[in-house]
Amino acid sequence: MLEVLYAAGLRVSELVGLPVGGVDIELGFLRVFGKGGKERVVPLNRRALHALKAYWDTRKDLPDPKGFAFAGPRGKPLTRVAFWYELKRWARAAGVHRPLSPHTLRHSFATHLLRGGADLRSVQEMLGHADISTTQIYTHVDRQGLKDAHRKFHPRG
Repeated sequence: MLEVLYAAGLRVSELVGLPVGGVDIELGFLRVFGKGGKERVVPLNRRALHALKAYWDTRKDLPDPKGFAFAGPRGKPLTRVAFWYELKRWARAAGVHRPLSPHTLRHSFATHLLRGGADLRSVQEMLGHADISTTQIYTHVDRQGLKDAHRKFHPRG
């Protein structure tokens, strides 16, 4: 779940509500329904696809084409709150003791794409933001980063 959440920049409600039919394993894409039921298609990397397949292999009841990609013990979708508790448990097990939320992973997804050179419009599309100004909050650059870039690339830096 963590791999898919981070790899696709999903909202937690999109993750827990992801239908099996919304996953295209062959092409490596997810079809998700965001706020207001707005549909978008998001690429999924090989690592996340592999993790999803491995999860499905552990579940006898999955993937049921009519079911959810991530189901709870009784085959029903997890709630957002249940996922939140699992995320906190996983974070503690990994030695992360700072506050962590599913939205932190969404924020990291966007920030890492932009820092890696992705254009703002593509990130907007992947996040499902209706307005580009909502996506622009991820373009913040810390002052030390600016100094480092200036020092590295300016001929008199």
